[in-house]
Amino acid sequence: MRAIRTAEILLPCVEDMTAWSVVACDQFTSQPEYWQEADRLVGEKPSALRLILPEAWLGTPRGEEAQEKIAGAMDKYLRQGVFRSLEDSFVYLERTLPDGRVRRGLMAAVDLECYDYAPHTAAPIRATEGTVESRLPPRVEVRRRAPLEIPHVMLLMDDREDRVLGPLEAGRAALPPVYDFPLMLQGGRLRGWQVPAARAEGVCRALEALEQDCRARTAGMAFAVGDGNHSLGAAKRLWEELKPGLSPTERETHPARYSLVELVNLYEPALDFAPIHRVVFDTDGEAFREEWARRAGELGAEDLPAGEYIARAEAFCQEFLGRYGGRLDYIHGEVEARRLGSQPGSACLLLPAIDKARLFPDVARGGPLPRKSFSLGQAREKRYYLECRSIRPERRPEPGI
Repeated sequence: MRAIRTAEILLPCVEDMTAWSVVACDQFTSQPEYWQEADRLVGEKPSALRLILPEAWLGTPRGEEAQEKIAGAMDKYLRQGVFRSLEDSFVYLERTLPDGRVRRGLMAAVDLECYDYAPHTAAPIRATEGTVESRLPPRVEVRRRAPLEIPHVMLLMDDREDRVLGPLEAGRAALPPVYDFPLMLQGGRLRGWQVPAARAEGVCRALEALEQDCRARTAGMAFAVGDGNHSLGAAKRLWEELKPGLSPTERETHPARYSLVELVNLYEPALDFAPIHRVVFDTDGEAFREEWARRAGELGAEDLPAGEYIARAEAFCQEFLGRYGGRLDYIHGEVEARRLGSQPGSACLLLPAIDKARLFPDVARGGPLPRKSFSLGQAREKRYYLECRSIRPERRPEPGI
């Protein structure tokens, strides 16, 4: 079976694509003002903002209201013909980041039969960070009621020779363009081209060859979830719930068996791996620094896999807070972590960046890294929602406007 395949991809037919596309819901969680501004820019226009729940709104009346309206908004957009369909296609995309660099990607469907987030799975598609089981049920329930998926999952491929995206970039002049617009709130720009069935078969062959090579190198692992581990985990959980009630034929064709992702080359120059630092608050900061200085030597062995080092650092923080009290937060950026950690009653623990070249071997050898191990770039460099896909067989879009 093919782990990666084409899909029927739904694209919005709207006048204001900038208002449609919004950043991943797990960004700016401590900056509700960002989402307030996004909401103001969207207004009454059709937007992906109405199809997601920003995590900054969790636990608030606004969040409860948004969650209740997601499925209804999807149904409304389907009835109104907001989408047009690209059948049996990939979408090759180029994301211009806020600093001007360009990151390439490929919108594709993953077969959830080839994916598993369990720690020591043999599946070809694996999670890079630990999946917290308690975070899945709310996501599963949203997906259960939703007629569409709109993904922010970024799936990594170890394509050192650029065999998948390189030919698409070189031949993009022959591909039909499908979007080109600026992203809101200094997010950069997004351009995309359809890869129709006639061209898609060559991409599939390149992906299959890459999968075989990677599985031979890294204990059967071919692709790794870089962002959106819990979103893809929820899709997997729901598929496993649905599968027993389906006939063998239905299991092969049911749309919930697949999930839309953006496939990105691990070695893309514009794909940064940023560390996520630990900062403790409302505690004895000086004692934290002294104890870490005593323990750092035993935790810093060079031959430790990255995940084990981060797990030991996380355990140290939790153990310390268990004795001294306080709270732990996860901070992007060394300057910000140092600033927060220098405040009274606080301290910071700076973690090293993960080496791209070690990610696949480390995950294949030791399983998923601990939660909050790394970030694929900074907040505005994350994936913006745009493409959708139907996940219920009875719901197909009306003809696009």
